[in-house]
Amino acid sequence: MGYDDPVQPSSGVPAAVLENVFDDPTHGEPGRDRVAVHVTWELVLAAGLAVLTWLLWRDDPAALGDDGLRVLLVDVVAVGLLVLAAGLSLRTAAVNLAVGPVAVAAALHFAEQGDQGVEVAVGHAAAVAAVGGLLVGLAVVVLHVPGWAASLAGAAGVVVYIERRAAPVLVQGGYDPRDSAFYLFAGFAAVAVLGGLFGAIRPVRRLVGRFRAVADPARRRGGTAGAVVVVSFVLSTVLAMLAGILIAGNGAGPVVPTEGLGWTVLAVGTALLGGTSAYGRRGGIFGTLLAVSLITVLLAWSGARGWQVSRWTVGGAALGVGLVVTRLVEAYGRPRSVGADAEARPSGDGAISSGWSVPRPAPVEDWPPALPTRSDDTPADPWDASRWDTRPPRWDGGDR
Repeated sequence: MGYDDPVQPSSGVPAAVLENVFDDPTHGEPGRDRVAVHVTWELVLAAGLAVLTWLLWRDDPAALGDDGLRVLLVDVVAVGLLVLAAGLSLRTAAVNLAVGPVAVAAALHFAEQGDQGVEVAVGHAAAVAAVGGLLVGLAVVVLHVPGWAASLAGAAGVVVYIERRAAPVLVQGGYDPRDSAFYLFAGFAAVAVLGGLFGAIRPVRRLVGRFRAVADPARRRGGTAGAVVVVSFVLSTVLAMLAGILIAGNGAGPVVPTEGLGWTVLAVGTALLGGTSAYGRRGGIFGTLLAVSLITVLLAWSGARGWQVSRWTVGGAALGVGLVVTRLVEAYGRPRSVGADAEARPSGDGAISSGWSVPRPAPVEDWPPALPTRSDDTPADPWDASRWDTRPPRWDGGDR
């Protein structure tokens, strides 16, 4: 075969092997992740959202009116920013459990400092959140410890800050996010969907999930994986801070100081419900937007029915269903080439570890005889010199 000849599947080399020959197996399974499981689950989420929206409109039509719709959209954006923060850290296989306490601390800070201007209050909170996320991310990378453990330690420090306020805090200033509710929702939807689209690209997905363990979880994953984790902690902490400001601005009363872990459970559970894997790397496209909308409408509908449903209840239920979704995503979303190669590779001596197959030689019994058989019936003398000596007669032979 010449250098310009294309490799055909009949040559014994699977097409998946040639396509993924440059994939590094130390950073995950080679091949393209399948998205059919995400599409199927997102259709289920869309159907559930449609049913809950109809139930909310039937029980409280004002919730979908002008003012009620603005409040609902801001709630979607606030919860959505928290879910984006949790989902981003989940994609990197280093979940940030401090997003809930950070949101509550940011809401308290904005309630106290809102009279100094939105830019000043948000700027101070963003700087502190970025530094805090950077420190936690560096702790995860330098010590190479699980993200949940390091972020839980960071969350404890934030809770200490929250507990210094014993009474609810009235929101100072006149910022009202409901005035720009539609723009906020459009921005959140664009970020969520575009993030899912970029995350579906194989090089981006492998880069973002590079911290995911493929062998011993305690082994370091390299400088690139560490840089991705540090950036994700900074971004997720800043997103959680922005969510807290919207929670404070959209609330009807004062900001109550709580530990904020209920918000963490709700955020992580909704991210898993949207199709993000608890192991990292894998996630859907529209799943985050649909899951956030479904959870927010569910909370609004339960309020319209007069039910007292806590965030712990909804978050725990979402977390439980999300774990089942993670199992489905990991089972049916992994590259097809991993299972195909294992089934197509023969188990005998004609296979090698690279996936290339070697044909077996023909049996020895099928070879043609070394000497042709004689056509006459006279038996041949095996010691006859004329049978074996085919050279021309020498010059000194007897008949010279």
